[in-house]
Amino acid sequence: MKIGVIISSNDAETCWNALRCANYSIGQKDEVKVFFMGKGVEYQAVSTEKFNTVEQADKFHKSGGKIFACGTCIKSREQESSELCPISTLKDMYDIVKESDRTVTF
Repeated sequence: MKIGVIISSNDAETCWNALRCANYSIGQKDEVKVFFMGKGVEYQAVSTEKFNTVEQADKFHKSGGKIFACGTCIKSREQESSELCPISTLKDMYDIVKESDRTVTF
């Protein structure tokens, strides 16, 4: 199954759980893509020891998951693109939603 995960929260626990869900889905042999938008692009900055979002994103990426992040949202927060938060566009989000069998939002 193809699953799209859209994360627009900068709440550490919410981002952590969304990424855990994405990792679980990868483990079930699903094709998973994560798109960060709005406050969600801050997921690296809000990472904590208890809710380690960076660790979950790294695990997801290393397991073959694809990560995308809204370029406009990144730039408006004066952040830089990174391997775990690459600049993408709304077209990428549209494609994820269109191609996915299921889309979940956090």
